[in-house]
Amino acid sequence: MTISAAAGISLLIPLLLLALSTTSTVSSARPDKADDVIQLPSSASRFFRSGGVDDDADSTGTRWAVLIAGSNGYWNYRHQADVCHAYQILKKGGLKDENIIVFMYDDIAYNVENPRPGVIINSPHGDDVYKGVPKDYTGEDVTVGNIFAAILGDKSALTGGSGKVLDSGPNDHIFIYYTDHGGPGVLGMPTSPYMYADDLNDVLKKKHASGTYKSLVFYLEACESGSIFEGLLPEGLNIYATTASNAEESSWGTYCPGDYPSPPPEYETCLGDLYSIAWMEDWYTLQFIFSPSFLFVIPNPVFLSNQ
Repeated sequence: MTISAAAGISLLIPLLLLALSTTSTVSSARPDKADDVIQLPSSASRFFRSGGVDDDADSTGTRWAVLIAGSNGYWNYRHQADVCHAYQILKKGGLKDENIIVFMYDDIAYNVENPRPGVIINSPHGDDVYKGVPKDYTGEDVTVGNIFAAILGDKSALTGGSGKVLDSGPNDHIFIYYTDHGGPGVLGMPTSPYMYADDLNDVLKKKHASGTYKSLVFYLEACESGSIFEGLLPEGLNIYATTASNAEESSWGTYCPGDYPSPPPEYETCLGDLYSIAWMEDWYTLQFIFSPSFLFVIPNPVFLSNQ
């Protein structure tokens, strides 16, 4: 399904600040227009500040990121474009390549259907977001097992890939971003098996039990993505999770042929996803408005808290 990104974003609407506590928080469905834009907590914005780490006590920790495009095939162009764009923003925010783990099939940039070989764009007039992106896990190495091993820091469980894992410590901060198709309780993958909600939440519980992070932020772009966390992510894990949709609705592609704005005419596929484009493009705007303490925005979520 598609919708113009501009339809969901209005920086004129008052921003609502949600503070991160020690409980888990999940976002889901689209509310009324009055709630179009919501301001995310500093626990999320720490990953994207151009000045590096925060100025508070949390600055002693290292920031880590895991970026996952769960699809393959040129018609799914937008998912790898989202992940590549997220990487570029994280780099601008001061994260090092050694602390960013990228999972993407990598069959888009040089696909015969790509009108700009070696280039991936995430918006109609956007720059190349593919250049410089680490190829940690590509092709058949983009597996659920490798993703879970990377999150848990378990190199012995890896099969292929760069071997990079979250070698995080108790003061560190972790950002996980997944984008692809989904369904009730399940997320797509370019390899078998798919990723299931119970398994993912078990991994997050294990990560917390290992004492190897101080805070964890999870952005999830997929249809029915609310079903991955709602009623499954327990309290007390210090995880802030936000999803593109609730447990029953679709998420939306954007910059698609026939949309306004449309991709360049040579593109016959969507360039991005609405939820992902919203937080990434708003980052570029708000860093100038609120820097250095800006908090970026996401359109249309409702937040369900376990507090």
